[in-house]
Amino acid sequence: MFKVYLSVFIVGGLLCVIGQILLNKTTLKPANILVVYITAGVILSFVGLYEKLVNIGYAGATVPLSGFGYALYKGSKEAIINDGLLGIFTGGLTGTAGGIAAAIIFGFLVALMFNAKTKK
Repeated sequence: MFKVYLSVFIVGGLLCVIGQILLNKTTLKPANILVVYITAGVILSFVGLYEKLVNIGYAGATVPLSGFGYALYKGSKEAIINDGLLGIFTGGLTGTAGGIAAAIIFGFLVALMFNAKTKK
């Protein structure tokens, strides 16, 4: 069990290190890096590399934004196989619906618990 935790920590940590290097060494803004991560997840899934990373790093690979790209690709691929051309438009939403719903619900709950203040 410790080996699984270690691999999750290493893979997730390496993805975070790559993001931090991009922040520090390039002129990319955080939003641009988020798009790069999602796009990289889709591209690496398409060429078959991200599935191998998921098999090694488990949640360390599926929780970061590159994992969101992986879920988009996986959902779209399954929907295209099952529904044909319409799956291009519906598969990504189906594949990521759980994560999107959780983000909305937990974001709402946190907003109810805390009093947000504007920056001055």
